[in-house]
Parts: sequence; structure tokens; C-alpha cells
Amino acid sequence: MIRLFLVDDHSIMRDGLRALLSREPTLQVVGEASNGQELLDRLPTTPTDVVLLDLNMPVLDGLATTQRLRVEFPQVKILVLSMLLHERYVGQLFEAGARGYALKNDEVSELVLAIQTVAAGRQYLCNELSVRMLDKVLLNPVAVDEPAKNPYNFSRRETEVLHLLAEGLTTSEIAEKLFTSKRTIETHRQNMLEKSQARNAAALIKMAMSQGVLH
Repeated sequence: MIRLFLVDDHSIMRDGLRALLSREPTLQVVGEASNGQELLDRLPTTPTDVVLLDLNMPVLDGLATTQRLRVEFPQVKILVLSMLLHERYVGQLFEAGARGYALKNDEVSELVLAIQTVAAGRQYLCNELSVRMLDKVLLNPVAVDEPAKNPYNFSRRETEVLHLLAEGLTTSEIAEKLFTSKRTIETHRQNMLEKSQARNAAALIKMAMSQGVLH
């Protein structure tokens, strides 16, 4: 029996998941929470095998919760369940410690398979995202092996922030897009200014384009 904890800020979503998953004899829903902090508060007294985790939540979002779970409850497996269909989020969540990524529009049978796979210690990626990522590899095989230019030694997250700055996003918009705080984004921007010795964000973007960091 797989002990499952549901985390989603929408009670209707939790109710629906509980109703659907309770029909599966190999699963037992042992708890529910509306955000990551509530989950962390309850886990010490609620033995859990798999956390089914939403991304966009108040108080403590899915990415921050995943990072905390990896440190505080490393035995708990994390399966992200989201509407966000973008490879960037998948990479961030797997890097943070998630074992699987499924979509809220998946069939119940696929979601059950995802839970069972993650509970067994294996990684899982839903069919729709797997096909999208494979298509990108097939359409642009050179980009997979060709490293990006990085003369300023920017980290991967700094480079990601830089691209979003170049797209015209504000600090708040970038923080929301990357599931982090505005202070963290400001820190990344300041680090890039110091590494490149650029005077401001506009100069930083111009220098990055001239060096091939941005296209």
C-alpha cells in the first residue's frame, strides 16, 4: 500500500483527486494540505511514501517545498502534478529533488502509474512532456551538445534570469516565473553585474549579446 499525501491550494482539486485515487486498491490517501508549509508541519506525524505536489501555491510553493522535503524528509518521494507544460519547470523540479512530473489533464490510469513508479524509486515523466522534449531534440539535435558561451562564468540560474531580463520581464515577473522570491532574483542580477562589471542591467544585456551569451 502506497501512502499518499495530496498538496494543492484548491480544495476542489484535492477532493477530486482523493475521490479518484481512493478507488485504486494500491493507494491510500493519508493526508491533505493547501500549501507546502502545511505539508511540512504535518509530515512528522503522518507517515507518507509519496507527496503529490502542486506548483503554484501560497505561503510555500512547489519548488521551495521540494527543496525543503529533500533536506528534511529525504525518504519521501515527490511527484509534481501541475498544469504547467514547460520543460524548464521539469528541469528545475528534478534538480530540486522531485522524482516525477505529471499533468493535471492526464488520465487517472497514467497518474496511478506515475505514483507507483515514483514510489518504487524510479523517475517518471508524463507522456505529453516526453513527446515534446523528444520532438525538440529531433528538430534541433546540435543544440543538445553545443554548450552556450559563458565568458563571465554565470551560473545556469543566472543565465536563465538574464534571458528573462532581456525579454523585458520585471523582477516580480521573473520571480513568479521561476517560483522564487524577488530578493533572490535581485541577488542573481547583482552577481551578474559584478562578474561582468556592467554598470546596469541594460549594459549587462548589451555585453552578454556581444559575447554570444544572449542571442
